Formats: sequence, C-alpha cells, structure tokens
Amino acid sequence: MSRKNSMYIDYNRSYKRRGRRRNGRTLKIILVILVALGAGVGTYYSISSQIDINRGGQVGNKEGLHTGSNASDGIIAEDSGTGGIRDGGTDTADAGKSNSELDEAGSGSMQPGISGNGDGIDTSDSQEGQEPADTRVPVKAKGLYLTSRAAMNMRDEILDIADSTEINALVIDVKDDNGKITYRMDSPMANEIGAITNTISDMDAMIRLMKDKGIYLIARIVAFKDPQLAEKRQNLAIRNADGSIYRDNKGECWVNPYKKEVWDYLIEVASKAAETGFDEIQFDYIRFSTGDGMSKVNFGEEAKDKTKEDIILEFTRYAYEKLKPLGVFVSADVYGTIISSSIDAGLVGQNYVEMSRYLDYICPMIYPSHFGEGNYGIQYPDTEPFNIVRKVLYASKTKLDAIPEGEHKAIVRPWLQDFTADWIKHYIVYTGREVREQISAVYTVGYEEWLLWDGACTYSVDGLLDE
Repeated sequence: MSRKNSMYIDYNRSYKRRGRRRNGRTLKIILVILVALGAGVGTYYSISSQIDINRGGQVGNKEGLHTGSNASDGIIAEDSGTGGIRDGGTDTADAGKSNSELDEAGSGSMQPGISGNGDGIDTSDSQEGQEPADTRVPVKAKGLYLTSRAAMNMRDEILDIADSTEINALVIDVKDDNGKITYRMDSPMANEIGAITNTISDMDAMIRLMKDKGIYLIARIVAFKDPQLAEKRQNLAIRNADGSIYRDNKGECWVNPYKKEVWDYLIEVASKAAETGFDEIQFDYIRFSTGDGMSKVNFGEEAKDKTKEDIILEFTRYAYEKLKPLGVFVSADVYGTIISSSIDAGLVGQNYVEMSRYLDYICPMIYPSHFGEGNYGIQYPDTEPFNIVRKVLYASKTKLDAIPEGEHKAIVRPWLQDFTADWIKHYIVYTGREVREQISAVYTVGYEEWLLWDGACTYSVDGLLDE
C-alpha cells in the first residue's frame, strides 16, 4: 500500500515536523509584536502633537465644535424649527343625514405612534433596515366639520370663529357622501368616472390662508359609501344574490370593501389631498352599509374566508402604511355603539380595538341622539349630554386598555353633537350649553381632543371658550 493512501500515520516523524514549525512561528510572532510596538509609539506622539495644536486654536468655541461636514446639526435645526409644526386638528362625520347614517368620532391624550430618537433626527440612512423616524408633529385638535360649500361660502365666518375661540382645526370634505371630489385633482380614476367637481375653486389658496391662520387641516374622505364609483364601475359595487346592484334604504349604492381596486382609488385620492397640504386624512364610512337586504348580498369570492371586520381592518392597516410615509396623520370615524356592542361591530365591520392599532386617531361618533333609550343606564340619552358622553368614553378607555403598554394605539378624538335631533321622540334643543357639557365630559375622562358635527355648519359659538 503506498504511503499516499495509507490509513496509518508515522507519529514520530510528525512530531519532529511540528516542533520545527513551532519554532518558526515563535520567531514570527516576536517580530510582529516588535513592529506593532514601534508603530504604536509613533502614533502616540503624532496624536499628542495634534492635540496640543487644537488646544491652542479651536477648543472652547462651543458654537464652532460641530461645523464642517457633520450634517447632524443641519438636521436638528431643520427639525426643531417651526416649519414642521402643525397647529391643530379635527374631523367630523357628515351632516344633514338621517340618524342611522351619521358617522362618529373620538378623542384622546396619547401621542399617535410618534417614533424616533426624541431629537427629531432622521436616522434612517445610518440604520439599515430601520423604519425612518416619524417627523410628524401631533396637535391637540378642537375642530369643526365643513362641507365643501360651507368652506367656500362661510369661509370668513369660520375663520373668525377660529381666530376668537379655542377652535384650531377644520375637517373639510375632499371626497363627499356622493363620491364627488370637491376640487380639481389629478386622479385618473376620479376623472374616468366623472367624480371631479370645482366646488372649492382654489383649494391651494384656501389651504395657504388657513395655514397662515394656524389651522390644522383634516381631509374628510368618505370611503365605501360611493354612489359615483359604484354606478360608473358596477363591477366594484356591492351586488345582490341575483347579480343586481345593491341599494340602501335611500336608493344609493355602495362599493364593495373586498375589492382591492377600491382601496387603491381611496389611497390615490388621499395621497393627492396630502400633496395639496392637508395635515391629516380622515376616512368616514369606513364600514359596510346597514341598510335592508345586506344579509343577502354577494360580496364575491374575496369574502369567502374573511369577515367584515377582517376586511375593514385590512384596509385600515393598508391605508395607514401607505399614507403615514407621506407625512400626514391618519384617522377614521367609527360608530360609537361598536365600543360596547359586538353585534354592531360585526354588522358594520368595525373592530374598535384592532382598528386603533393602525390609526393615529380614532373618532367615535358619540352623539347623544344616536343612543337608544336606556343605553348605558340612561333613560333618554339625548337629554343628558354630559352623562352619556362620559359613560361612553369611559367604556372606550376600558376597551383600549386591552392594548398592552408600549404598543401603538390611536388617540381617541370623539365627534360631539352640535345639532338638535328633533326626529327622535325624547330630545332637547342643543345650544352652547349642551355643547359645553359634552366637551367637559371629554376632559373628565382624560381625553383632550374633540370635533363638533353639524350638517348645516352653523355652530354654537357660545359653547366655545375664548382663544
């Protein structure tokens, strides 16, 4: 057997070779150590002499220590300036509608998912794979809702209210209950279906004026109640079992929340509103219709494995992830009754806790007139605005406590009632007093923001505090 293929080793010869290799390695190590010591001594004297030079010239000038190529100072200066500060915010549901069709809003005191290192420095470039720092600045919004026509025709009156009272935010229709876009917008889908109007003739100028007044601007975008899109693109509409278009009690059709193309259209409109200068995107009617016949409709193949709550939550998360990077806050109006009623939550598809994980603000509509007799132990809720609002918001706080400390959850910013619900049996006339009682209830629970809703946009200024 040749030595090359032998399984056996000559240990005697092997040990001799290893001894010679060890001696050679030892000499090499000694030489390396000596060279390293020499280099270290030279470096030490070089650094010492440079320090002496610096002490004689630059040390002690604090304003000049971070100049040159260090870009962090420029970032700090830019982020800490007034350019990125938002001065207020609010949003409402919709007015002039039946009791069952109104949307709701909420208020809160936690900061909405603001992340970063606390100094306003964007470290996204230096931390590979890390989410970019959130440079949005939250505002404690106290706001009013405006239709597009009110924004044009009542502009000066509304600005006077904002100048003289605690109001610092406005919710303005961008995509209304009819599916109409209220100002000229470069949206391919909106142009295709004829949704563009010119009700607000110069939105850019209006936004500049309101920003100069320090007003926080919220774009109200009605989501799944969209007769315009449903009529023009019937493949996106909710359909009855026989294939015909579903229509609610008012004869209006809705788009199907299970259709991804509907989602992308909403994000397109919202993105354009963000580009125009709105500080926040607020989705209204982010739910299913509650009209007769909804139990028999056919949502298509997409709905076989997902509940209504599943798909509304998926859209909420999708919208948040798409819009947050644009520098806007994201909010949603929800029914106030879903806070304590799992039946209502399943009916409209709104899960209060889970939606709060993917929003900056959640806005429950807690209009006293929207609660039935005996709700929360109150015989006639509309007649006791302070008590009903307080009890509902305590329920909200208890519900959201299910989200563990440290995890993201939306700020609660409720919608409050500034209208008289004379269509219900036991009602009272709402004036500034009733408005103030609701606002006081918000603060009693520990929330700090609120929005007022009146479909006619005639607000009870006597219920507002001076600026």
